[in-house]
Amino acid sequence: MTNPSDPDAGVLDLGRVSDLSNAVLTEVERAIVGKREPLRLVLAGVLAGGHVLMEDFPGLGKTLAARSFAQTLGLTFKRAQFTPDLLPGDITGSFIFDQRTGDFEFRHGPIFAGLLLADEINRTPPKTQAALLEAMQEKQVTVEGRTFPLPRPFHVLATANPVEYEGTYPLPEAQLDRFLMRVSFGYPSVDEEWQILANRMARQQEEQTLNAIVTPSELLAMQAAVERVVVDESVGRYCVALTAATRTHSDVLMGASPRGALGLLLCSRAYAIIGGRDYVTPEDVKAVAKPVLAHRVTVKPELWMSDVSGSNVVTRLLRSVPTPAPTQREHRGAASMTGPTGSLEA
Repeated sequence: MTNPSDPDAGVLDLGRVSDLSNAVLTEVERAIVGKREPLRLVLAGVLAGGHVLMEDFPGLGKTLAARSFAQTLGLTFKRAQFTPDLLPGDITGSFIFDQRTGDFEFRHGPIFAGLLLADEINRTPPKTQAALLEAMQEKQVTVEGRTFPLPRPFHVLATANPVEYEGTYPLPEAQLDRFLMRVSFGYPSVDEEWQILANRMARQQEEQTLNAIVTPSELLAMQAAVERVVVDESVGRYCVALTAATRTHSDVLMGASPRGALGLLLCSRAYAIIGGRDYVTPEDVKAVAKPVLAHRVTVKPELWMSDVSGSNVVTRLLRSVPTPAPTQREHRGAASMTGPTGSLEA
């Protein structure tokens, strides 16, 4: 394990990363009640360095979750409301003629932020959706032949309504593939919904401000620390087997690409470190499999009117693809566990 007193200030001990991650989740739960597991998945996507699509019905806390993560992670927050008349320049920014100087000046769009909330991303046409592709993959935007780097860290948390809703445009497969994960929150239980109301009455105002748990530089250090999480070859091959199985399933027109297998690897490492382990288990892979793979699976057109979906396909594959046997490291971790999470001891 890394020494916490490492002279390189940019290196964080993995135990410290786990503690900070759970502190972030606890703070976000002040605003989002009863959704620890979906929030953990979103945070895993951020720690893995990716972008997350939150797809669910309106009013289930997607926008609030994005704002809450921006506050707790210390990131500058910008929101872009995607509408049918939104233009690509409204997102990236554009050149404006300055009469005082007689020259064109670049005005930055909302994409120049630590965390961009792309709200209702599937309510805008594909041309504007595509404006995000370069930014999400290359961390830069190009306007009129000039390239502008985006700040680091940079993450997109996008919200989307179910495609059955009126006025929505299905996201192109290429853009869906740029999202590391797709997460749904679901409706709260009766007790959780009452807690939401009780919290609002106790607060006596609509706005809720959360405390910053980490700084942007600390978030970058946390992301770098995730790279040190150990993945046994058997677990890595399990990621490959799950991804490859999506391509041969009888209900699938197009399965996940190798980017899906890489996504499983990246997200399972982040999920493991949040859980207090410096190694990945097959259960970590299973926990992130649907959020990582389901949106990368296209079912056959003749099944679109049935209940077959990418999520259902991945669920079946999790039952059919053999799970690798526990490694010695997993046995040692299980033996030293003192609570619900594994050990960060070497």
